[in-house]
Amino acid sequence: MIDVTTGISTVIQDIQTKKNNMISTGTTQVNETNNTFSAIFDQMVNLVGETDSLAAEAEAAEIDFSLGNAESTTEVTVAQQKALVSLQYTVAIKNALMDAYQEIMNIQI
Repeated sequence: MIDVTTGISTVIQDIQTKKNNMISTGTTQVNETNNTFSAIFDQMVNLVGETDSLAAEAEAAEIDFSLGNAESTTEVTVAQQKALVSLQYTVAIKNALMDAYQEIMNIQI
């Protein structure tokens, strides 16, 4: 299962560390920052894809239950909770990244 608190705090700490490095060292970290941004962006794209697939699985479980193919409501509930937690995690990460972006934009040069 996804640990939302640890994932969010890790991303926030990484972004803040990179921001502080950029401020303290100037432009010498530009390439490293670009690589870091690329890695974070790729992770976010993968996270969105994972969230989408979990939502599709939940929908499929609901349809199977409606058609009588699934015997237990537990399967449907578990699929729905996985999709919900994944969506909440994705939104929390997006909000953390947007907060970090706003902080970076407010830095006076």
